[in-house]
Amino acid sequence: MLLRQLEYLVVLARERHFARAAAACHVSQPSLSAAIRKLERELNVPLIRRGQRFAGLTPEGERVLLWAHRILADVDSLRQDLSRMREGLSGTLRMGAIPTALTAASLLTTPFCERYPHVRVLLTSLSSREIARRLTEFEIDMAMTYLDDDEEEDWGEVRVSPLYQERYLLLTPADGELADRQVARWAEVAALPLALLAPEMRNRRILDANFRHAGAVAVPAIETDTVSALFAHVATHRWSSVISHAWLHMFGVPEGMRVVRLERPAREPRVGLVLAGSRPESMIAGAVLDVARDLDLREVFDRLAAQHLT
Repeated sequence: MLLRQLEYLVVLARERHFARAAAACHVSQPSLSAAIRKLERELNVPLIRRGQRFAGLTPEGERVLLWAHRILADVDSLRQDLSRMREGLSGTLRMGAIPTALTAASLLTTPFCERYPHVRVLLTSLSSREIARRLTEFEIDMAMTYLDDDEEEDWGEVRVSPLYQERYLLLTPADGELADRQVARWAEVAALPLALLAPEMRNRRILDANFRHAGAVAVPAIETDTVSALFAHVATHRWSSVISHAWLHMFGVPEGMRVVRLERPAREPRVGLVLAGSRPESMIAGAVLDVARDLDLREVFDRLAAQHLT
């Protein structure tokens, strides 16, 4: 069994089209088809449902696809390990991050790249559900995501490394009715003209749970799926928002706005690194964890919030 045959199967499952898969693999369509037929003969099982066009994988094909992802990921780790022995760590770190953690990612990736200049970082914004899928199929090495809220995804066997807890602040116009408060209540905030992240985002569902716990329901005038768009709307001084203190690292407090401490909710979710735990840790993933252990993002963000609050 050749690794190339497994690569063809992975690409075909992704493209769901023989011609596109062949083009992505830089081979002819007959060569790709022949390689997969040879893989079927070696394993003695049908892998592809064939008709006039690609019709999907058989149950056996789905199982082989999972093993193919794992084997190819292990081969990448082996190459990285040998490369590090020869000339220092090199390769590509494939990291996913939920959109609300992207603002903090640079605090980890920048010192990592300074320590390992031969490693490239591919950072992708992903939903928590997509993170769970890609970790399971070894399409990413690790992810920055929520660790312990009520909707924990089925990650399978994973390892986690906490980075910080989200603290929630009210971002409101400086002349707003709650701007001079020391602490604002969730029920009071729900009554303000609000801009919040969209309901399909985990952060918004966490906030909605906090509002419900306070006996309130937030009905925002603006909903968006990016933190940058949220800040752009709030900067017009027409709306308030509930933000994570970690976002202040990138966006600060817009001119004419003020941050106010919110009453502490029952739970403040942790954000951290998640790695697939069913295979040996890659050299690159281990190096990221080493850098993360040298950081104290919790203290960095708490100090940043305190500066803006005063």
